[in-house]
Amino acid sequence: MAEAIVVGVDGSESATRAVRWAAAEAAARTLPLHLVIGCDPTLGFYGGGLPAPQSLFDDLDKVAARQLAEAADTAREVDSELVVTTAKHTGSPVPLMIEESRTAEMIVLGSSGRGGFTGMLAGSTAVSVAAHAESPVVVVRTRDDESVPAEGPVVVGVDGSRTSERALAAAFDEASWRKAPLVAVHSWSDVDYVGVLPVQFALLEVEPAEEEQARALTESLAGWSDKYPDVTVERVVVKDRPRHQLLHWAEQAQLVVVGSRGRGGFRGLLLGSTSQALIHHAQCPVMVVRPERAE
Repeated sequence: MAEAIVVGVDGSESATRAVRWAAAEAAARTLPLHLVIGCDPTLGFYGGGLPAPQSLFDDLDKVAARQLAEAADTAREVDSELVVTTAKHTGSPVPLMIEESRTAEMIVLGSSGRGGFTGMLAGSTAVSVAAHAESPVVVVRTRDDESVPAEGPVVVGVDGSRTSERALAAAFDEASWRKAPLVAVHSWSDVDYVGVLPVQFALLEVEPAEEEQARALTESLAGWSDKYPDVTVERVVVKDRPRHQLLHWAEQAQLVVVGSRGRGGFRGLLLGSTSQALIHHAQCPVMVVRPERAE
């Protein structure tokens, strides 16, 4: 559904939290909320490839319809004026959500679903969709007490890459809508430069100075305060692994925004180590912004 916030539904508590979060986001932006559910047809076969009876498919369809109705009720509890639409699809949830991302404002998913193994920190659907979607993907993670934070800053990881620039744009937009301060985090580590600097520089332990790193962050932020004068920006420049800093800030943030991969990623890598670490461990919702298709 074009320009809607799309939420994946599966009846789990994690998905219900995602619906509540997305409903609040849609209400603030006066956007429609589109709830979708996908059923993998391979689940309709017994061992040995024997087809399941039609009655099983009918029961699954009823379950899906009930889960969508319950999700729609949950969304309207957040805002009774919210425009909510629903859709059932036959097929794996991952390609379904990727297809939805082609026209969606954003995709919102729970951090784990009914298909996840006990103890799994992030469901395979969330990781796969974040790696391939065209729109931003939000994985709704929680604090240790399973609450979804509604206060605190919006935090964005900045490394100067083109994907990071798109993440920065999304972060300013989110901070403005939420009337929240923005924390722009730029961090680096010796290890980050071993693979990109000539060997002789690595041996001499030469690395960009902190002043250079601060200048790089300033350049990345140039112009954004003019576009979003209502957003207060705090700049953080620190020598540390980016994932460590962003996980630290996530403990007090209401949203963390990152690019799907940064300067340290191998070309063609769909999801970098920093974004994966946040999807698995952050204590607040995580927005992953993918590069444009041509990049």
